[in-house]
Amino acid sequence: MDYFLTEEQTMIRDLARQIAEEKIVPVREELDEKEEFPWEIMKVLAQSDLFGLFIPEEYGGLGKGCLELCIAVEELSRACLGVSTSYAANALGTFPILLFGSEDQKRRYLPDIAAGKRLVAFGLTEAGAGSDAAGIQTTARLEGNEYMLNGTKQWITNGGEAEIYTIIAISDRAKGPRGASALVVEKGTPGFHFGKKERKMGIRASVTRELIFDNCRVPKENIIGKEGYGFIVAMRTLDSSRTGVGAQGVGVAQGAFDEAVKFARQRVQFGHPIISFQAVQHMLADMATEIEAARSLVYSVARYIDGGARDVSKESAIAKVFATDVGMRVTTNAVQVMGGSGYMREYPVEKMMRDAKILQIYEGTNQIQRNVIGQALIKEAAKKK
Repeated sequence: MDYFLTEEQTMIRDLARQIAEEKIVPVREELDEKEEFPWEIMKVLAQSDLFGLFIPEEYGGLGKGCLELCIAVEELSRACLGVSTSYAANALGTFPILLFGSEDQKRRYLPDIAAGKRLVAFGLTEAGAGSDAAGIQTTARLEGNEYMLNGTKQWITNGGEAEIYTIIAISDRAKGPRGASALVVEKGTPGFHFGKKERKMGIRASVTRELIFDNCRVPKENIIGKEGYGFIVAMRTLDSSRTGVGAQGVGVAQGAFDEAVKFARQRVQFGHPIISFQAVQHMLADMATEIEAARSLVYSVARYIDGGARDVSKESAIAKVFATDVGMRVTTNAVQVMGGSGYMREYPVEKMMRDAKILQIYEGTNQIQRNVIGQALIKEAAKKK
């Protein structure tokens, strides 16, 4: 389908696709097996200016928006979700600074982020605070001109690899959700340590670690927005980033679909390529339909955000839910189309199916996203009375 991309957007798509095909596809199996962070590919993305896509020009970026970021993420995800997660998580960690940071913070951090010199990570999740963000136990107590940070963040993408971390912590527990604050913490700050590297079902090229804060002193000027804005920062950040997760779902689905079609044309049973059988054709037809529907939805919501919409919680949740469910369903069906071959590691759909599962879990499980959508519908209905 024609999504009426501009010439620049088409160039971004083609560049990301070229990097995916030339740099990622040849090494994706090795990265998965070794559970190795893709530093060499990150350098290529930096040299291609893809880290600066969504960062304003005055801070060294290209000044593009959510749609351009989704286009790049989709293309990288067609090749490897582990690599695309490492790239996309950088944007997730940057959004708090971009949306709420002071001018000083933006000038301090955004140019290096745009140039790909320093990776970023976002620290919200804890052992007892995943879907229930209000369960955060990490504290940030103001002592003079510094915040004393204590606690542990769990399952943090780019943990240990990133140089810059945007952390949500409780600065005043008596205020409940209004007692959370967001802080920028740099790698190497005394009292900031990393836990073990997690071993995962999928996205193994993406590194996941604990962040441990033990009397970690953070300068007062590193607070993002102002004290008590933590949950607003976190929710607005996730509203902005969830279309990117949807784009990952579209990308991995497209990659798996392409492999399934190629296999079905080559695999001969009962004297005919299996693509000639109606049962296989119908599976492929459903996959193709769902991918186009998911892409249309993700691009539409991304354009809505770029158009200046502020309250996009429902729309970003819809894009994330639908596109990531499609990603899981299509990768599973791609394995089915390819039969025993699809289950073998020598074919990429085995990895794609393992990788796709996380999309329904991180940045808010799809069950929680359905809650968000449902609550928004209730509010909309009440307004119409």
